[in-house]
Amino acid sequence: MTTTDLADLTGDYVFDPAHSRIGFVARHAMVTKVRGAFHQFEGTARLDGAEPARSTAQVVIKTESIDTGVEQRDQHLRTNDFLDAPTYPDITFRSTSVEPLSDTQFRVTGDLTIKDTTRPVGIDVEYTGSAVDPFGNQRVGLEGSVTISRKDFGVTWNAPLEGGGVLVGDKIVLELDISAIKQS
Repeated sequence: MTTTDLADLTGDYVFDPAHSRIGFVARHAMVTKVRGAFHQFEGTARLDGAEPARSTAQVVIKTESIDTGVEQRDQHLRTNDFLDAPTYPDITFRSTSVEPLSDTQFRVTGDLTIKDTTRPVGIDVEYTGSAVDPFGNQRVGLEGSVTISRKDFGVTWNAPLEGGGVLVGDKIVLELDISAIKQS
């Protein structure tokens, strides 16, 4: 992919939730990983292929849509012990800068807000390609991830384990696999 090819993609995009995933991975009981996703979210991006540093992105995730495949755990994650979905229905991300790392890799830095805490994070994002779908929509693919400390965002609940350690790890990997549709 050359800068000229990326320039052809310049425009406004809307995330397609039916073909995108915003997920997470958390360490459980210090021996395994729990994976989950948020099924309700909206995202937009302004891509500037000629000058990627001028690109922007915003995402709003509905906390109540958390899904780990275990309803009892999901209900607990929605409580004040974790996300407090009734009080804080949204997790938000708003980019503040985009730094090209290569022709297809970028560091998107922005403000991530979970509960009532906002902190800057840098997400390494890879442009995975573009295509025109059968309906004539120009799509781009973006994948990325970032590791955050949940304690940095006021998500501190835990339980000690009998043999030492804690039930829920502090480090959470946020994963993005985005299909975005160019707007006319």
